Amino acid sequence: MRRVWRLPVLFLLSGAVVATGVALGGNPVRALVFLVMFALLAVAHSPLIFPRPVPAAEALRRSAADGRPVVYWRPGCTYCLRLRLRLGRNASRLHWVNIWSDPAGAAVVRAATGGDETVPTVVVADRPHVNPAPAWVRAQLPPRA
Repeated sequence: MRRVWRLPVLFLLSGAVVATGVALGGNPVRALVFLVMFALLAVAHSPLIFPRPVPAAEALRRSAADGRPVVYWRPGCTYCLRLRLRLGRNASRLHWVNIWSDPAGAAVVRAATGGDETVPTVVVADRPHVNPAPAWVRAQLPPRA
């Protein structure tokens, strides 16, 4: 679980160091801008921006029941972040599995990609799709009830 937060914490610490140096140099406004910029990078690369992840077994069970795709992702992945942001509100309609906190999810991805942990991997109707276009993923969602 610690690995999930390494990059966001690194961004925050780096931002604090840069902002402190700039503030000590006599430019507090610029220091604040740097601090905000690094904080935004930390949030974007943290698991906070993604819907609450579920274990792989639970995601597959839910997907079989409601027909929604399962997305395997990991924090810090720019392609996962791109998919999440482009899906917008529709992101909450998918089942998200964090492969860094769920070894079974990582095993599913490795089986689908020939041994690599390439994400995002989206499973629709038991067929994996590696790094699909967000518009395609959106089209795979069942109609709202």
